[in-house]
Amino acid sequence: MLGWFKSLNHEIDGVTGSESNPISISDPNSPLIFFKDNSEYVDPNPGHSIQAIYEQVFGRPWTSDNPNPPHEPTMNGFVQNAEGMEKGMAEAVMKGFVPDAVPVFKELALNFAVCDRWFASVPASTQPNRMFVHSATSHGLTSNDTMKLIEGFPQKTIFESLDESGFSFGIHYQYPPSTLFYRNLRQLKYLKNFHQFDLHFKKHCEEGKLPNYVVIEQRYFNLLLLPANDDHPSHDVSECQKFVKEVYEALRASPQWNEMFLVITYDEHGGFYDHVPTPTTGVPSPIDIVPNLIHGPSGPYPTSEFEHSSIPETVKKIFNLKEFLTKRDAWAGTFEGVLTRKNPRTDCPATIPEPVKTRRTEAKETEKLSDFQEELVQMAAVLKGDHKSDIYPHKLVENMTVAEAAKYVHDAFDKFCDEYLKEKGAEGNNESEIVELGKEVERPNRNSFISKLFSCLSCR
Repeated sequence: MLGWFKSLNHEIDGVTGSESNPISISDPNSPLIFFKDNSEYVDPNPGHSIQAIYEQVFGRPWTSDNPNPPHEPTMNGFVQNAEGMEKGMAEAVMKGFVPDAVPVFKELALNFAVCDRWFASVPASTQPNRMFVHSATSHGLTSNDTMKLIEGFPQKTIFESLDESGFSFGIHYQYPPSTLFYRNLRQLKYLKNFHQFDLHFKKHCEEGKLPNYVVIEQRYFNLLLLPANDDHPSHDVSECQKFVKEVYEALRASPQWNEMFLVITYDEHGGFYDHVPTPTTGVPSPIDIVPNLIHGPSGPYPTSEFEHSSIPETVKKIFNLKEFLTKRDAWAGTFEGVLTRKNPRTDCPATIPEPVKTRRTEAKETEKLSDFQEELVQMAAVLKGDHKSDIYPHKLVENMTVAEAAKYVHDAFDKFCDEYLKEKGAEGNNESEIVELGKEVERPNRNSFISKLFSCLSCR
């Protein structure tokens, strides 16, 4: 996404166009595919499972007989892996966006810090990496595990660390929040921390009522009326640009602006080419089972890097929280060092440019689901109580379309929230009780404030 931003700042460790991958690594005469700057609308969805990433990074297919890395990363297996999935996909994975194609990121890069050594926490897909953002571990997850979805992931999160120390947090979502993968966030006491983005975010910004720590979740399902804005292929990149613009401008206009630290990151590379070798030395398992540019951290360990666990670790450091979540955030570099000024800047742009639409076709509501969308549906089934039916987990999502999935997760979240309200109103309930559905519940008045709080406008 930012590889060609070297043209804006020569110190960025970006691409030059000389980077290439062979179609076949084992063939010394194999044609090379060079990295180009003409990425626009990205349609294919390259492999980004742990097995696919192994081949992309080390240049040979992963096998269960010998899963250990054979050597230092070569970053020359992207084309071979893509071609193995679908003929012609190699061209798509070897393209990047010129700055003018993503004008929101261009403006932010010209005005704020860019990190050119930020790594995914685990060489795997979306959800395991998102878990490192919030808890510095995926609890051993490298792909979807439906049993863990049912129980809810048990590890402690940065949200609980903040709460224990008397600090506030908020999760602003546009679809039912994926942070409910965590079991502890299903507790009654955290109801107040979830806010529907379209209803509340700008209002909280205007009133100066944003909590100490805010997480914003995107729209994950691509619909005709409300397109996805998460940058996952085949979603229109300009929709994410609009989303980032909306968030930035709301924050910039807030009376809390001078107290803010905004971080924008992706969960993983999505199977697209990266020229920076993946670190393999001194990276601990979580458990025993700026100036204009930020190149890398200065510690706390010689091998420390910026990765998703840097977020909870930086939050811990800023708020002086009691303890690390895991060994990983204790190792990860922190980035509060970019705050070098004694006084806030007064020259930050109030608005940023309008994005350029890249997709010329309509959203495909009848598309099959991505792996992450399937996980969201399966999580929704747990929230709704459908995990006890015989179609859970695989038959539930087998033939489901994007439009059907969007409606299903919305309805499931509605039902979950209704049960939340019912249990919260019952006498003798512990605030730490986990909401679990296994029976039908009587629905409260949908016009209540709390129901609106949990409404998903996109499906109304």
